[in-house]
Amino acid sequence: MQPIDLIDRLNNCFDQLQCGLNEMNDLMLSLKPTVARVFVLPEVDKGEEHQHISKIEVTQLVGQKARVTGLAHYKRMFIYDQKQNTSSKSAIRLPGALCWTVDNAQYQAALEIITRINCLKTELMKLITVESALPPEQRFDFVHQHLRGLKTLSAYRSLQVITDPDTVRFGWANKQIIKNLTRQEVLAMLGKSLEAKRTVPPYSRAQWNEKLREEINAVSKLPPDIKLKIRRPVKVQPIARVWYQQQQKQIQYACPSPLLVLCRGNATTAVPIVGELLNYDSDNIAHRHKPKSQPTRLLLPRLHLYVADE
Repeated sequence: MQPIDLIDRLNNCFDQLQCGLNEMNDLMLSLKPTVARVFVLPEVDKGEEHQHISKIEVTQLVGQKARVTGLAHYKRMFIYDQKQNTSSKSAIRLPGALCWTVDNAQYQAALEIITRINCLKTELMKLITVESALPPEQRFDFVHQHLRGLKTLSAYRSLQVITDPDTVRFGWANKQIIKNLTRQEVLAMLGKSLEAKRTVPPYSRAQWNEKLREEINAVSKLPPDIKLKIRRPVKVQPIARVWYQQQQKQIQYACPSPLLVLCRGNATTAVPIVGELLNYDSDNIAHRHKPKSQPTRLLLPRLHLYVADE
């Protein structure tokens, strides 16, 4: 059951989030800028959300244009922030880094407002995903009834602050989600889908139920102790590798939005090296280390479910 004041709290939280982003924008424009570099990625057209991506052409922006584009990106949370033929299901991404030189007071002010924004993003996600008490398939209508056109992924995505790095370099991550399962766990998952009595396009309800029964039958024929695993490919994502010379430490971050880089010190000693993001080409990937994977055979293509061969 939803709390009575949920809608008011939802709207109030989002209003505070928008105000916080505007406040952050004003603060950042008042700071002393150094390096700014962002990389515009092509938008995904409607109907092509699940197409395999083998190449991504990057357009680089630097300096003031990068700063303006980057700061505006944090506020792009609605479907109408995209082109008309762009898929509303695809994420809005703009990897890069925006750097400023700050004194201690400016640093603390920036941290305070960015922390507040991230707390509001977390609260918004909790209101929609937990306090609404709605299953995932009903949240879309709930969100768009009260915050029409909101892209929840963009609204939930936290801002990443980087302090005093020496270098920021970019690349691509192309991985898989791997989850080991038992036969009983898979049967329980399929049984729950069957009990939900949903209709999944392009199937009718009867066709979908029949497909689920066929999958249950295929899994039921396996030995009880069989090793199963889901190997679901994840779409290639931009990443940032941040290096701290004094600590001799590198940290890798997902980079769907520009990193907010705050450099404490004078302008001659506090400017990090910011690298480029090159075009992605799956045919020209050089793996530093590619471990030998366990032999598997595909059992249920829809779930990317594999049987691990001994």
